[in-house]
Amino acid sequence: MMQSLKYWLAEHPSIVNFRWSHTQSFGSTWSFLFAAIAVYIVAVITLHSFLSLILSKSRRIPLGPIPAIHSLCVSLISAVIFVGILYSAAAEIRDTRWFWRRTKTISTPFQWFLCFPLGTRPSGRVFFWSYVFYLSRFLHLFRTFFTILRHRKLTFFHLFNQSILLWMSFLWLEFSQSFQVLAILLATLLYSVVYGYRFWTAIGLPSACFPFVVNCQVVLLACNLISHFGVIFLHFLKGGCNGMGAWGFNSVLNGVILILFLNFYVKMHLRKKNVEDIDGNSNSSSSSSSSSSSSSSAHGCSRSDIKFE
Repeated sequence: MMQSLKYWLAEHPSIVNFRWSHTQSFGSTWSFLFAAIAVYIVAVITLHSFLSLILSKSRRIPLGPIPAIHSLCVSLISAVIFVGILYSAAAEIRDTRWFWRRTKTISTPFQWFLCFPLGTRPSGRVFFWSYVFYLSRFLHLFRTFFTILRHRKLTFFHLFNQSILLWMSFLWLEFSQSFQVLAILLATLLYSVVYGYRFWTAIGLPSACFPFVVNCQVVLLACNLISHFGVIFLHFLKGGCNGMGAWGFNSVLNGVILILFLNFYVKMHLRKKNVEDIDGNSNSSSSSSSSSSSSSSAHGCSRSDIKFE
């Protein structure tokens, strides 16, 4: 069973012989990338504006099981990518150890996860799964439309974050950027858990008593931030890493995302504190608040739980 899984996820000829090519790989051109992002932004803004004109803000459009199915698909695809790139990374480390002796950049597998040797080309196992991850980013875009249809909500952070993550995954392949293997492992592990949780709650099962999705996002951002220091260390002290121009550009974009997210995170906690203060004042002044509080406790969560879309 394990040998069969390794073959289909790391040793299949299509995976081993993969090569990122503008002529052979779907969605591999700059024109396609810019057109896809532009179409996404225009479609989202148009849908939001149209619904705002014809429907009241409180009106919800029922989507049935579609969001749950979407979450389940993203979770399963992310889990497959995680296992696939993990097996592929192990195979690449096994096959390229001999090359490490000729370079001063890397000497351990962990350093390889952070820093590709200079001259690395976007071909082989790990870049196949990087390509699959890039394509899977288009599936994530549908969640924006679900959010607009169900909640009539569109934020600049969500629009910017989805567009930039698609752009960054393209740059990983285009410039054989270092750090992408570890970044994909962290991201797909997070997505498999978060979207699995979203599927769990979408089918009516109980949710966590804390902002689960937001806290997972904080963990991912913290891991990425720590890893960036490792890339800088290897690049300047070990002779250079491949694709550092793209890495620098992506680091700036990650910094912008981090600032926007921290702004959201602070506002979320301030809103939660205000709600708790209001609930506390209400509980001390009327018995009706007590029954409301006990009702919230019966569900296992407070009303101030805020979800991150």
